Amino acid sequence: MKKMILPALLAASLFAAPAFAQKPAVKKTNPGTEKAAAASYAVQPQLSTLGWVGKKVTGQHNGTIQFKEGDVLVRGNQIVGGTFLVDMNSLKVEDIKEKEYNDKLVGHFRSDDFFSIDKYPTATFKITSLAPLKGDANGNNATVTGDLTIKGITKSISFPAKVGVKNGVASASGTATIDRTKFDIKYGSKSFFESIGDKAIMDDFTMSFNVIAKK
Repeated sequence: MKKMILPALLAASLFAAPAFAQKPAVKKTNPGTEKAAAASYAVQPQLSTLGWVGKKVTGQHNGTIQFKEGDVLVRGNQIVGGTFLVDMNSLKVEDIKEKEYNDKLVGHFRSDDFFSIDKYPTATFKITSLAPLKGDANGNNATVTGDLTIKGITKSISFPAKVGVKNGVASASGTATIDRTKFDIKYGSKSFFESIGDKAIMDDFTMSFNVIAKK
C-alpha cells in the first residue's frame, strides 16, 4: 500500500507546484563594444557652397549650384555618413557676363542634351563609406565613397575630402571628378561622336564643395 501512496503524493506535488516562466537569456556585452547611435547634423545651405567646372577643347565654363537640404551623420567626433540634395534649378554660369549668351547656355544645360532639369529638378548624393586618407598633398584626410544620382541614374563615385567635426559643426570640403556620360549626358562627347573635332566637350567635369552642417 505504501508503495502506491508515495508515487501518488509525488505526482500531486508536481501538479500543484506553481509554474515559473523561463527567463530569456541575457546577452553579455563588454563595455564600449556597442556603437553609439549616429547623431544627425542638418546641412546649412546658406553656409555651404557647390561649384562646377566643365571643359571643352576650346576653353571651359564654370558656375555654381546650391544644396537644397541634407544631413550629415556623426558618431563621436567623426563623420560616418550623410545624404545631400542638390537643387538643379539653381544652376548658374559665372564666367559669361553677357546676359543673352549666359541665358542661352543655362538653357542648354537645362535641356535634355545635358541635365533635363524640368524632369529631374534635384540630384542626390548618399555617402556609403569613408576611409582614412594619409599623406594627401591638399590636406584631405578621407576618401569618400557614395551613390550619386543625376537624371534618375545612380552611380558610385569616390573622391578625397577634408572632413571633421568640432564644436557642434560638421564640415567637409574637396573636389569630385564626375564622368557625365555615365549619367546619359553624351552631348559633344568624343567617346560617342568621334568626328566632332574642336567642338568636343570633355566627359569629366568637377564639383568643388564646402559643406557645413550643424547639430
